[in-house]
Amino acid sequence: MLHTRLRARVMAALSAALVALAGSPTSAVAASRPGCVIGQDSTLLSLFNSGQSFPDFLAAAKARREGWLKMADSARVDDALVARAKAVGGTWHLLVVAIDACGDSMNNVPYLAKLSELVPGLDLRIVLPVNGRPVQDSHRSLDGRTATPTIVLLDSNGNDVGCIVELPREIRDWAHGVRGRVSSDSLHAGIRTFYAGNRGVAITTEAVEMLEAAKAGAPRCSRGS
Repeated sequence: MLHTRLRARVMAALSAALVALAGSPTSAVAASRPGCVIGQDSTLLSLFNSGQSFPDFLAAAKARREGWLKMADSARVDDALVARAKAVGGTWHLLVVAIDACGDSMNNVPYLAKLSELVPGLDLRIVLPVNGRPVQDSHRSLDGRTATPTIVLLDSNGNDVGCIVELPREIRDWAHGVRGRVSSDSLHAGIRTFYAGNRGVAITTEAVEMLEAAKAGAPRCSRGS
């Protein structure tokens, strides 16, 4: 309940900021988006296996190092979400293309790493864009950019069964709706405000929903072309 109220206050504040900056209310993007194409690709599984564990990535991080360490130390996942993820069962892989200099990576990946730590059968590996660019090219942001983090869910056979690109859904639609209508500083200020209030609830919720959808045979992947 506390998370719900907090989330509502944060999103209301973002909407108010948009009215002031753009002169019109925020509207979520409701257009249909390309779905997730399921396809087995051994190169995805090979790329996953070549990636770093989160502790190894964290140890090597140089840019934003203090922020990464703080996020890793404070990251928590709601018990109810952990229980839902455990109930999915099976073996799943979170292939994450991220870089230490990226604020969105810093604010999302530690929570996904904590989720994978708590859920048997869910593993996470991180690859840098230099190796993960093909994954970014095929999983672009809603406005067609390659972005970090790019998170792709693989099943035990290496099938691509879901994705989250750049931002969690609750802020992704807002950011996509205002991008180009407000200044870059205003856009990033809104995103930072969201992260500070949300504390990983949005990204972990979407990741668990992605797991549940993959198990049900209805992959989720909101991305551009």
